Amino acid sequence: MRSKLFVAVLAGSCIAACNEPQSQQNQPVIKVRATEQEQLHTLDAFNLAIGLKHAIYDAGYHCKTVTDAGFVGTWKNLDMWMARCTSDVGPPRDWAIFAGPDGSAQVRDCKDIPGTGLPACVIKERPKGSFGAPK
Repeated sequence: MRSKLFVAVLAGSCIAACNEPQSQQNQPVIKVRATEQEQLHTLDAFNLAIGLKHAIYDAGYHCKTVTDAGFVGTWKNLDMWMARCTSDVGPPRDWAIFAGPDGSAQVRDCKDIPGTGLPACVIKERPKGSFGAPK
């Protein structure tokens, strides 16, 4: 009988404690970053344009010339960049490039971003230099 009472008390205390969410205050935040993510922040405008253009091409899209680009911010463990591209046809197109901690890149058309919960394609930090060929 005594063991049944102990189990009942133990179960009752677990019901009270088990349904409470664990405190997030003491949980360490671990941010994993790739060398590629860090390197993007050190590039001048010309070389950043080359890197972002490669990511756009690798994703199967077209970008003839990057006329503007920069860092938008972080979203979860991804660094978000934006590149404005011109082509021979149509108006300029803005691309969101997400650089991941595994060295990967994901590319989205900025017109598809609103309503997704992703940050807006607004450049917060531009690189030094010009997007044209270095002189």
